[in-house]
Amino acid sequence: MSDITKIVDTYLEAFNELDAAKRKALVERAWASDGSFTDPMFEVRGHAALFDLAPAIAAKYPGHRFRRVSGVDSHHNVVRFGWEFAAGDGKVLVAGLDIGELAGDGRLQRITGFFGPLPDAGH
Repeated sequence: MSDITKIVDTYLEAFNELDAAKRKALVERAWASDGSFTDPMFEVRGHAALFDLAPAIAAKYPGHRFRRVSGVDSHHNVVRFGWEFAAGDGKVLVAGLDIGELAGDGRLQRITGFFGPLPDAGH
């Protein structure tokens, strides 16, 4: 497993972790201090805001977890990977694709997430 894959998996693990001390360590391991996360529902920057995402999501969707469902593709400090958000019984609530940028130290600088069906490209 590459270091980039470990960083991506740590990022997803942080979103799943409800224990505050463990989540803090995961966020610090995966993210640059001024890292940013943007998707259709959230736009946050910095460790404190990233730390607060997991309990907000868990409160709305108890028992659901994020999991990576693809390999991690990367080049030139850019990464992409697929994920699912599923209930404990495995039923997928939503799936998506994240595209990220790595900071100079190898942690995540930015993630832009997309989820739901892809728009029609007019073909």
